[in-house]
Amino acid sequence: MTLSTPLSGINQPFKGILLIVVATFLFSTHDALSKYLSGFYPVIMVVWARYLVHTLLMAGIFLPQSGLRVLRTKRPLLQLLRALCLLGTSLLFTTGLLFIPLAEATAVNFLAPVLVTALSVPLLGERVTRGQWLAVICGFIGVLIIVHPGGDLFTPAVLLPFCSALFFCFYQLLTRKLSEIDSPTTSNFFAGLCNTLVMSALVPMFWQVPSLTHGLLMLALGSCGMTAHLLLTQAFRHAAPALLAPFGYCQIVFAGLLGWLLFSHTPSLTTVIGIAVICLSGLAAAWQQRRG
Repeated sequence: MTLSTPLSGINQPFKGILLIVVATFLFSTHDALSKYLSGFYPVIMVVWARYLVHTLLMAGIFLPQSGLRVLRTKRPLLQLLRALCLLGTSLLFTTGLLFIPLAEATAVNFLAPVLVTALSVPLLGERVTRGQWLAVICGFIGVLIIVHPGGDLFTPAVLLPFCSALFFCFYQLLTRKLSEIDSPTTSNFFAGLCNTLVMSALVPMFWQVPSLTHGLLMLALGSCGMTAHLLLTQAFRHAAPALLAPFGYCQIVFAGLLGWLLFSHTPSLTTVIGIAVICLSGLAAAWQQRRG
C-alpha cells in the first residue's frame, strides 16, 4: 500500500532502498497480523483497530507540530474517495486472507501497479505504449498461473484479493492526482481519520472483547501499517521511484517467509512461477513508463 510521489532531496539512494525494504517488511508483518487476528475476530473489527491505531499515532506525531492544518485539503471529496478506496482494499484483502495463503494473496494484490497502467489511459488520459500493454497482459497471465484450473486457489475466494487490487489501483491513481495538490502527510492522515470514523460506526455490531495478547497485537497491527507508510514516504525523499520500484516487490518475498514461519505454508512451484511473472510484469510496466 503505497504513497508513490517523489519529493525533494533525492540524493541518498542507499538510504531510500533501505527504507523501502523495511517498509515492505512492515507491510508484510501487518498483513500476517491481519490474517492471524481475523481467525479470532470479525474482519470489520480487525480493520477498525488497524485504522484507529494508525490515526491515533499520526495525531500524536503531527498534531503537536502542525495542528489541524495537517487535515486541510483543497480537494476534500477526492480525499474522501481515496480513503474509501483504501478501506475497500483493506476489507477485501483481509477477508481474502481467511481463505488464501499470505504470499499468494499478496502476489495477486500486486496486480495493482499493472492495473494502474491500464486504467491511466481512460482515467488520466495518459499514453500507454505497446510494451506497457504487454506488461499488463503478462500480469494477468501471472495470476492465471497462480490460480490455474484444478489448483487449490481456483475458487471464488481468489476474487477477493483481485478486487482488492482493483480498489488499490484506484487508490494509487487518486494518490497520483492528489500528490499535485496535498502533501503525503495530509493524504495519509485524512485517509486514516475517515476510515476510522466509517469503521467506528460499524464495529459496535461486530464487537468482541479482545484478550490482552490480541489487544497488543492489534496495537502492533496499526503501528506496522502507519510506520510502513511513513517510511515509504521518507524513502521517496532519498531516491527516485524508478530506482525504488524493484525493491517494493520484497513484500512478496517477506509474505512468503512469514506465511511459511507463522502459518506453515510453502508456495508450490507453479505459484512461484506465477509470482515471478507478476513481479516482472510490474517492473516492465514501470521501466516502460520511465523510458516513455
